[in-house]
Amino acid sequence: MIIHLASGNKHKAQEMQRLADETPASRGLGVRVVPAEKMPHVNEDTGTFVGNARKKAVALQATLAPDAWVLADDSGVCVDALGGAPGVESAYYAGPQGDAAANLRKLAETMRDVPEGKRAARFVCMLLLRGPGGEEHVFEGRCEGVLCREPRGGKGFGYDPLFVPEGFACTYAELSESDKNEISHRGRAWAQLAEWLAGRA
Repeated sequence: MIIHLASGNKHKAQEMQRLADETPASRGLGVRVVPAEKMPHVNEDTGTFVGNARKKAVALQATLAPDAWVLADDSGVCVDALGGAPGVESAYYAGPQGDAAANLRKLAETMRDVPEGKRAARFVCMLLLRGPGGEEHVFEGRCEGVLCREPRGGKGFGYDPLFVPEGFACTYAELSESDKNEISHRGRAWAQLAEWLAGRA
């Protein structure tokens, strides 16, 4: 089964393919995640993860064959001390250019003086699978944790170097890819998607 990813982000596409290959429910299904060759521009202005994911899925699906399956991901980090920000604005936290390094620096600086007991955060991932005829299936994954004071680790991308998942002493960016995929917000959302795919196989 080919699933077209409504993103040109190669890191996200690689992570999705690893999840498809490693998640028990989808491992034997031959799922191939194909990144968008040319993703149409989408204003992510709905104010919700699922609304933004839907806009991306609809935009890409309009460029593909009628029988195409499209997967859109909208995700972000929600920080309690910031009233849930960056949230749906995570990709553009430091400005409209979507600079991941600048976003990371801004969050670290914004949180610099926040005390240890008030650094709770969670990553949220909303996966929206859109099939022929516009049928939609939504899968949500969350990972609770805290933000450390300085970025740590060289793996992952985005805010991974600042986020310490609950029950761990290391950041997302210090975990191996397989360990991260087992506990991450995206891994948890994909596990639900994989169960759905297995049920229709």
